[in-house]
Amino acid sequence: MDRFWTFLTYIHSFSGPAIMLLYPLYASVQAIETEDKLDDEQWLAYWILYSFLTLMDMVLEPILRWVPIWYEMKVLLVAWLVLPQFRGAAFIYDKFVRKQLRKYGVLSESSSSSSSSSPLSKSKSKSKNKYLGLVTSKKGEQEE
Repeated sequence: MDRFWTFLTYIHSFSGPAIMLLYPLYASVQAIETEDKLDDEQWLAYWILYSFLTLMDMVLEPILRWVPIWYEMKVLLVAWLVLPQFRGAAFIYDKFVRKQLRKYGVLSESSSSSSSSSPLSKSKSKSKNKYLGLVTSKKGEQEE
């Protein structure tokens, strides 16, 4: 029976990193390699939310250590965010994060109203070209 509990402890310890990091890393690489932008949105939203969750976990750690099942609740939440059947990360981002970003002026209405499958907007292309021009400009051109 002791070996069984030891095995369960190892599974418990491995499940969090596997669900929170290993699978999302693998799926993010796969998403980058596809032409579909919908999976890119899912995984970018996941990493934004995971970063926020990790920061809140660090800040609220003195309080959360008193919640006996916090780690299990966190793993379940992250599993919901990760699993492609639910698309939880994209859902949370669309329903909550995007609204807050608009509210505080981080996103303009025009930049956030485009659909996730649409091509890059003209302003993004202009800023990208401006950045590329800055990076690739010659030394003498920068001084002007």
